[in-house]
Amino acid sequence: MSINLTPLYDKIIVKRLEAETKTAGGIIIPDSAKEKPIEGKVVAIGDGITDSNGKKVPLTVKVGDTVLFAKWGGTEIKVNSEEYLIMKESDVLAIKK
Repeated sequence: MSINLTPLYDKIIVKRLEAETKTAGGIIIPDSAKEKPIEGKVVAIGDGITDSNGKKVPLTVKVGDTVLFAKWGGTEIKVNSEEYLIMKESDVLAIKK
């Protein structure tokens, strides 16, 4: 998946993963009751921030990582009819292994 945007500094662009359509017990969840997923795949990253000594600090997350983020984290953007989130790396709660 390629996107023609490059985030600045410590920003990342994430593509949300699809929400579950069934519960563990097999009950189908209607679209109106689905919550937005808090998991996504990193599709682009910035080049990091500069610390107080002038040294470039690279980001921890990498393109292709699956990450967990706060439910209301990031800003929704639309590029070529695809929806993405742009957020600071600090909004990422965990990297899924």
